[in-house]
This record gives sequence, C-alpha cells and structure tokens, in this order.
Amino acid sequence: MCYRAGEFLGLPPLKCRQLLMLLLYRSLNKMFRSKPSSLALPPESPLRIEEPTYEGLRHFFLKMMLFYSKQSKSIRQANVIYRRVVSQVDKPVIYDVFKMEKTFRTNFSMLVVHMWLCLRRLKAEGKEGIELGQYVYEIYNHDLETRVSKAGVNLLLSKWMRELEKVFYGNIVAFDTAMLPEAKQDDLQNAIWKNVFAEDGSSKLDVSALPAVLAFTRYVRRECTCLSLTDKEAMFSGNFLFTPLDNPKP
Repeated sequence: MCYRAGEFLGLPPLKCRQLLMLLLYRSLNKMFRSKPSSLALPPESPLRIEEPTYEGLRHFFLKMMLFYSKQSKSIRQANVIYRRVVSQVDKPVIYDVFKMEKTFRTNFSMLVVHMWLCLRRLKAEGKEGIELGQYVYEIYNHDLETRVSKAGVNLLLSKWMRELEKVFYGNIVAFDTAMLPEAKQDDLQNAIWKNVFAEDGSSKLDVSALPAVLAFTRYVRRECTCLSLTDKEAMFSGNFLFTPLDNPKP
C-alpha cells in the first residue's frame, strides 16, 4: 500500500520506506506516556474472580480435603494471576501494537516479560509474595510444557524445557539489572531488544525496529509502576489486569 502511494506521489521506494518509518515512529512515539495508575479491578468489575465460599456440609468436607489450606489457596491465587498473564500475551493485539509477528519465540518472550513483571511485584511483598510467585512459576512451567508440545517438539521436550528455563532466568536477570537505580537509561531498552525483538539474540539494535522497541520499553516501565501502585490484595487474588492494548493509552 505504501509503495502504491509512493508511486502515486512519484516517490522512489527508498523514500517511501523512510516515510513509512516516520509515520510508524510518530504513531508509536505517542503511546504509553500517560500517568501510571493501579491495575486493580474495581469491586463491581465482572472480570473479578473471588475466592469461593461454601457453608454447611460442603464447607466441612472441603475443609477435610484441605481446600482451605494455605497451599490450596495459594495455588488458586497463582492460577488466577497466571491467567492474567496469559490473557495479555496470547491476544493478537499485543503483537500488532508492537509490530511483531506472533510465533512461538515471540509468544514465549512476551510470556517471560509479563511473568517477570508479576514476580517482581510479588517479590516486593517479601516472603509471602516470593512463595506465591513460586506457585505462579510452577503453573507457568506446566503451561509452557504444553505450549512446547503443541509446537511439535515432543521428542525433544526435556531438552527444550531445560533450554527455555535457562532463557527465562537469563531474561529475568537482564531485566532486573536494567531496572536497578544505577542502571543506564538505555539498559532496559537494550535488554528488551536482545531478549524480545532480536531473532538471533544480537545486541546490535536494528534501526527499523527502534520505534517498536522504544514503545515496548515505555510499556514495560509503565506496567512496572502501575503494578507497584496495585495493592497487595489485588495482586495476591489476581484481581488486576495489565493495561489493555485494544485502545492503548497515549
């Protein structure tokens, strides 16, 4: 379409590409600059998932079956939290907004980023949050195994899982380091390029991807702040939503 417009305007292909890049940059450059706010769902939201309550014999039998134990409750909470992660990363819109093709690699990269965002926030609540984060990680691992199997690599499943585990922890360290007070301003941008956008893990940024990388970096920083403003109850219960991207805020 751009090249047809370029031909109509008498522009050579190179100029048309430069024009497209400029328009893309201006569009993405406006995104994720609004003031961060809590991601907690309001009490009246139909998207909230509440802890089930039972009475009488059902309550008695569930109690006998340890339904109300700390571990059981943590597992239920972790399932809801992970559901919020998957809801964000499996929607086509996140790949459209950041100009990425949805593949197993990019889907996994998005999964890791949003897992890191949640685990980082849970960790801020101390031991209790770290323990809950471990349950979230275990659910993530089980889901990832299913995703790898669906990708058609069943015969190498154990090898793939080991490799993906290394990538996961490598990315977590890279993102955590980039968010340290002493980190350079572009450290997070570089970590995101290398671990999310670069197909070969190259540290050299592709200029054509710069608008999307910068926009995604702002998105990540903003979500970090939004999660820090989200109260403990909302985080632990999973009653929060990442910023919707169907109509992203400026």
